Amino acid sequence: MGISRNDIKGNYSEELITNICLSVAKTGDFLGFVREYMHDNDAIVVRNALSALSKATDKQLSQLNPIKDELIDMAIRCNNSSIRRALFGIIQRLQMNKDEVRTDFLDHCLARMTDINEVPSVQDLCMKLAYKMCKFYPELMDELTRTLEAMQIAYYTPAVKNVRNKILSRKLR
Repeated sequence: MGISRNDIKGNYSEELITNICLSVAKTGDFLGFVREYMHDNDAIVVRNALSALSKATDKQLSQLNPIKDELIDMAIRCNNSSIRRALFGIIQRLQMNKDEVRTDFLDHCLARMTDINEVPSVQDLCMKLAYKMCKFYPELMDELTRTLEAMQIAYYTPAVKNVRNKILSRKLR
């Protein structure tokens, strides 16, 4: 594959994450890379492997569409906030069609985005994902709007407030 487990196991840094992504890009096999490392027993390996995909292009990430449901299942079950953030970031960048909306995942995103104990980056991504799923259905969009309007906004970071406001004004892409 061109990249070994030992290459991925290092301490998290932008340089490491960029180098992992560049190594995977040389092989062109993003799907094989994710399948090899997403279920590793070492959370550091999983985190670094998935985080490296934040540097991939949308075209490179599109290779992961066949395992989108597996990534969603993993995100729902994940207890590690760094891995969860990386998974949500990947899923958010994947194509999602009207017939692919999963209510269990939507419910999970709605719960995570309003959980004041969740890390802000996950709240932010969950809002974006909820919007991405709800925009296909007016009744779900109404539910999302009511949920966002009911948030006690003082408890959230400026970045989360910004995403919330963009969704409410329908200015989120």
